[in-house]
Amino acid sequence: MEVQLMRIDQGYQPMTLVDLALHLAGSRDDETRWRLIAEFLEEFKHEPPIERLRLLAEEPATTGDQHWDVFLAALAEHLASRDGRGAASWAESRHLYRFWFPFNTRAARVDAIVHAPAAFRRRGVFIAPQELEVA
Repeated sequence: MEVQLMRIDQGYQPMTLVDLALHLAGSRDDETRWRLIAEFLEEFKHEPPIERLRLLAEEPATTGDQHWDVFLAALAEHLASRDGRGAASWAESRHLYRFWFPFNTRAARVDAIVHAPAAFRRRGVFIAPQELEVA
């Protein structure tokens, strides 16, 4: 008896942090990276809480840039905490030794120093919360 395997189209699958890291690694400019992050955040907010947890659970490979690798860990913790959950264990060890301001203008720096979410601030990434909001 011959068994044939059929590929079942699983339809739409939201982007995971693993997927996002791969896209960030393949991007050459920050404008594209921020668009990818906005796309991830948009997809994330429309998923049910249990699915959102799955999107953050697996450790992403390096993007090739420590700033973005730490950003992903901070993002994972920040999003998990908004759902009342703790961060995945893989995110704990990622931090910067020198502060990073992704939006590096005088006004953006002041806003980020005052208002950066805790998950970002404790890792040395200073970003204002509105930069993480999707319209």
